[in-house]
Amino acid sequence: MKIVLRDDVDTLGRKGDIVDVAPGYARNYLVPKGLAIAATRGVIAQAEAMRRNRESRERKDREAAQALANQIQGKALTIVARAGEGGKLFGSVGAADIAAAILEQFGVEIDRRKIGGVDEAWKEVGSHDVSVRLHSDLSASLTVNIVGQDA
Repeated sequence: MKIVLRDDVDTLGRKGDIVDVAPGYARNYLVPKGLAIAATRGVIAQAEAMRRNRESRERKDREAAQALANQIQGKALTIVARAGEGGKLFGSVGAADIAAAILEQFGVEIDRRKIGGVDEAWKEVGSHDVSVRLHSDLSASLTVNIVGQDA
């Protein structure tokens, strides 16, 4: 049975895609949940419009992400934190701190969940490399320098 997806479905496709599924799957799950509608002539034309809008939106999002990547790629970010002897921090530096520092130093707002390379919060002074996922296939890398400040 041919259906048009009204929303993204992980195992099938994206919004506006025309896919062929088992009739029971469409009738009992996809259509009642509002995830798909039966593919008729009018619906197929509507699906083409949804697909064009999605592609246009994705192109704009990709261009915006590329502009952000150009702003932060290869840059060094400095975070000042209170530290004791031997470079041990009194607290820790995590993804949320990095996101706040990026906003403060570069004027770019980044969601902390998109910052990679911070498996655990850092508790020592030093230099670390992180990657920022800006789009599904685009990321930028930068260096985070944690500088200790006497207590």
